[in-house]
Amino acid sequence: MVVLEVAQFEIKPGMEQEFEEGARKAVPLFRRAKGCTSMKLLRSVENPAHYRLFVRWATLEHHTVDFRESNDFQEWRKLVGHCFAAAPNVEHVHEAMDGF
Repeated sequence: MVVLEVAQFEIKPGMEQEFEEGARKAVPLFRRAKGCTSMKLLRSVENPAHYRLFVRWATLEHHTVDFRESNDFQEWRKLVGHCFAAAPNVEHVHEAMDGF
């Protein structure tokens, strides 16, 4: 079952561009992560300090074990963690219905 990680970030005021640049630099970290098949960062229109990161994993364990216990996860946090206004909210979901 494919798992979609949805991470919600609130970024410190004025650090939005630095956060986006850190996420760009992290693309290779996710690209080489075991079981990771896509990564996409979206920014809120109504609240520009709010972002959603969508990462598709082949299994939950590819994210929660393989990636989170890797040096690449530590590097990801170094690139973006200082931009967080609060701890990220991370949830894993799978498709329940495909409407169209």
